[in-house]
Amino acid sequence: MKAILLVTGSGPLLIVTSYASATDAKLVEGLRQKGIEKFIAFDLPLDLVKKRYGGHFSVVEQGSSESIRVLDLDGRRAFHLFHFDEFGPPLFYEGGAALEPIS
Repeated sequence: MKAILLVTGSGPLLIVTSYASATDAKLVEGLRQKGIEKFIAFDLPLDLVKKRYGGHFSVVEQGSSESIRVLDLDGRRAFHLFHFDEFGPPLFYEGGAALEPIS
């Protein structure tokens, strides 16, 4: 499992997924079907996400067999639960391709 904070046009959301990367073709297709075609992704340490979300994480993890599970739609809460130094490096995705970070 992997925890990924996605910053999208409609706001941030936190997902957990069995896919290895935010740019995995099946993950990208699943997001596209939900109307998300452009995003910035940050990996978050899974153990830290489990700790901060507690029982809610367990419910989401066990409550569905889907490969993409939304843990938190409230970007404000996710931003308050994690410090920027806990975020992995940003990954920019737009129109079918991962882009190099902007310098």
